[in-house]
Amino acid sequence: MVFDRLSRLASMPAFAPAPVLALLLAIPLYLASATTSAAISLLRDADVEYGLSQLAAPILRAAGLSPARVKVLVVNESSLNAFVIDSQTIFLHYGMIQKVQSAEVLQAVIAHEAAHIANGHIARRTGNLRSARSIAGLGMALAVIAAAAGAGEAAGGIAAGTSTSALRGFLVNTRAEEASADRSAASYLRNAGINPQGLVELHKIFRGQEALSVGRQDPYMRTHPLTRDRIRAAEAFVAAYGDLSRPDPEADYWFARVRGKLSAFTRSTKWTLRRADEEQAKDLRLMRRAIAYHRQNDLPRARAAIDGALAIRPDDAYYYDLKGQIMMESRQIDAALAAYKTAVSLAPREPLILGGYGRALLAAGQPKAALGPLERARARDFRDARVLRDLGQAYAQTGQKGMASLATAERYALQGRLADAGIHAKRATAQLPRGSTGWRRAQDVLIASEQADKKKKKR
Repeated sequence: MVFDRLSRLASMPAFAPAPVLALLLAIPLYLASATTSAAISLLRDADVEYGLSQLAAPILRAAGLSPARVKVLVVNESSLNAFVIDSQTIFLHYGMIQKVQSAEVLQAVIAHEAAHIANGHIARRTGNLRSARSIAGLGMALAVIAAAAGAGEAAGGIAAGTSTSALRGFLVNTRAEEASADRSAASYLRNAGINPQGLVELHKIFRGQEALSVGRQDPYMRTHPLTRDRIRAAEAFVAAYGDLSRPDPEADYWFARVRGKLSAFTRSTKWTLRRADEEQAKDLRLMRRAIAYHRQNDLPRARAAIDGALAIRPDDAYYYDLKGQIMMESRQIDAALAAYKTAVSLAPREPLILGGYGRALLAAGQPKAALGPLERARARDFRDARVLRDLGQAYAQTGQKGMASLATAERYALQGRLADAGIHAKRATAQLPRGSTGWRRAQDVLIASEQADKKKKKR
């Protein structure tokens, strides 16, 4: 698991035209949160994201959305919130995941956000922004996060600029939208065979928040207006249609695994070791202990625990990925390389695992071999700054100076450091064959950097 602590998010679409790329890279992104100036950061982990995809898949299909296209990503925030700003990504604060107590309630959160996508709420608000001069400053922030999440749809047509208050206003849903999303979410849950009572329980979490001052309310309450009518409507739906769901041990397992791994990395190690035995599945108990021992720099116990989990689930790519991380961060490079190699053989298309394998190959002194998995990782997930850093190193060590400069330029652009990005993009364009794919990518970054510089000088 990696905490992406970048102070800003930007995008580097592989084939974005220069004007769109300039739009996407020109400015820091801030999201509405418990503090007005908090910058978004994502918490990336292949295991967690896979577990969330398993929980989301039946809901997305019921909503007429593609599970292969709509991702569920975790925001590194302990507050309670969930939101969408484009048609391809649902964002959940890890605090929300930790707060809910069952798979059905978390699936109700996902269903509600999916309903905002399926019902066209995001498309309508995005369309309104195109002519809304009073909040023109919001457009760039939305464009950046939309593309950073992998969606170009919302990014291309949004105005330039940024404003935290405007972004909060964009995320605030109307009461009519909330009622519509609730009805749709309840229907999705029922059609997916999931207990719709989870929607009622979700609303009850926030009951009483209306009486608090805005500054004391959870972000979810501020962006999703709650009324007693919504709770009664959800209860009425459950009463009218009943619960046709059946127990789903698989959903319960992945819910417990996602929460267990998140808590093991975000809570104190003493808390994790004290609570690990609460898990019903033995492999989850061992996984949580492995993370806690690793964070305590107790490699023998960490290794024994993760090996115990693998003995129970020997074909689990994500446990091998975790073992690779533990070994890598403990400077056991050969063991890390073996673990990541097995993980890649089990999940050959997972970009976060491919990135870890490439990183281990680099650490083992095999930069030429590292290029393959690192390039595949970048092609599947262009928003991973670590992969771009490792790619730059691998290119440099194999004598490909132009590509090293390009990877560095793209990494700086992803971090919002456009002046530095421009310097390296200029080097890349001078070293790469004119008209090549790499040269065109460098040109895109250079144009974005120059336009950002012009805008800065006009202020």
